[in-house]
Amino acid sequence: MTVLILTRAIASFGTEALAGYGIGARLEFLLVPIAFAVGVACVPMVGMAVGAGRIARARQVAWTGALVSALALGVIGLLAATLPHLWSGLFSAEETVTAAANLYLRCAGPTFPCSVWGFASILPSQGAGKVLGPVLASSLRLGIIAIGTVVLAWSHAPLWTLFALVGGSLVAYGAATAVAVYATAWGAPQRAP
Repeated sequence: MTVLILTRAIASFGTEALAGYGIGARLEFLLVPIAFAVGVACVPMVGMAVGAGRIARARQVAWTGALVSALALGVIGLLAATLPHLWSGLFSAEETVTAAANLYLRCAGPTFPCSVWGFASILPSQGAGKVLGPVLASSLRLGIIAIGTVVLAWSHAPLWTLFALVGGSLVAYGAATAVAVYATAWGAPQRAP
């Protein structure tokens, strides 16, 4: 839904802006499967630790997986934000298209570590059997995008504000996921002897 809402909002700026967004967002979308790969590797480790009653170990696995993903893939996002033409130049030589792609990468690229953190935290939460918090974090991002695009369209805001909204929503998503994982009790409730 988030992508559909953003695509509709950015389309009002013309086909060049939409193409630029597509080029920039492709990089973000390519990072997601890598983050999920790390998260999938954490699922059985978290599940075994929770099953053995080693909740601290389960959380350590989840935090380590998310941190490794955020650091490794965050470097790519920061590189894209610093040198966006390295990515956008692979897909188009049209100046207006690459300008839009570069703008997107400058606004959203620095927040890729936050989104990757969120993506990598979802699966360990499944291993613990506690996914409500990460799902609500995803819903928060959707709500920010839905409300934000309406407000920005109503105020006739420039294109960069939509891209900044994407970055802000990724930060909110990563932070909300981290809080949800931290605040949710993992493991079976302890029974009195």
